[in-house]
Amino acid sequence: MMRKGTALGATMLSVSLILGACGSTAAVTDVGKVKVESVSSTADVKVYAPHEGLNQPPVPVEFERVGEHEVNIKMTSQITDIEIAKGKMYKAWTFNGEAPGPLLVVNEGDLVNFTLDNIDPAVPHSMDFHSMHVAPNVGFADVMPNEEGTFTYPANRPGVFMYHCATAPVLEHIANGMHGVIIVKPKNGYPTDNEVDREFVIVQNEWYKENDLDDMTNGVPSQVVFSTKALNEGDLNTNGDTFTLKDQPLVAKVGEKVRIYINNVGPNEVSSFHVIGTILDDVYIDGNPANHMKGLQTVMLPASGGAVVEFIVTEAGDYPFVTHQFNHATKGAVGVIKVIP
Repeated sequence: MMRKGTALGATMLSVSLILGACGSTAAVTDVGKVKVESVSSTADVKVYAPHEGLNQPPVPVEFERVGEHEVNIKMTSQITDIEIAKGKMYKAWTFNGEAPGPLLVVNEGDLVNFTLDNIDPAVPHSMDFHSMHVAPNVGFADVMPNEEGTFTYPANRPGVFMYHCATAPVLEHIANGMHGVIIVKPKNGYPTDNEVDREFVIVQNEWYKENDLDDMTNGVPSQVVFSTKALNEGDLNTNGDTFTLKDQPLVAKVGEKVRIYINNVGPNEVSSFHVIGTILDDVYIDGNPANHMKGLQTVMLPASGGAVVEFIVTEAGDYPFVTHQFNHATKGAVGVIKVIP
């Protein structure tokens, strides 16, 4: 990732724990190039001093198709307050002020020209797309505060892929909110395309004690949540919280075949995705048409795992969707599809 812009110029405490990006070896070392001063805002929550009181408004993602098989995407890394449960705010590290970040949709075979603008004043960030082939130390290189980084890659495999910050410690960046989904649409579509009436995108993630790497590493999540991301203009677009998809259900009509693009961005827990009141007639594991399964009650999603699931809603009423690990459903991972006549 090429970098440009002004260098970080604050005196901060050295970050010493480094965890490699996907496929890399974990090591403990003094990074040396990133220093962050921590202060206590409450008895048990530590924040980076430059983040205290900072709430950067969401910056819209820039997406431009510049050719039949080429797109430009520009995103921001920023600090934005997110309501993760009613009345509970989290100072999230985000892409474009959303957690999970904005949905990206490209076509199989597209060349993706990606730029990350890091407007976080204190911490470097980066981007790891699971939809790409690239040397991680090149494509996923850190972008320093107030700088931009750019890389290009071909999206040559279809699927529902996670993206996330790959800057060390990776767990802290993902758990603080730097995760999202990119869909690479298959060039020949799915075998069931002509059967589908309605589509939604659902993302599962977890929240831990704010900025507490020990809790993120050794604890259990305080909230496990769903969000929906807008696939089409006018679709509901939410952050990962415990309440929105109960208070504002997704809507379908009796007899429709519903398709959900689902990804579990973790960072730590497995999802057992289940729609109460129906059967998953068609499932494409990781969203790849080649991985077609039929008649599942539940689809298992490892951390970062995705799928396309399809089912028919036969009667009017409320159809909850959950992770069937019900300790996690109890912590918030429940949404509703309201089926109307």
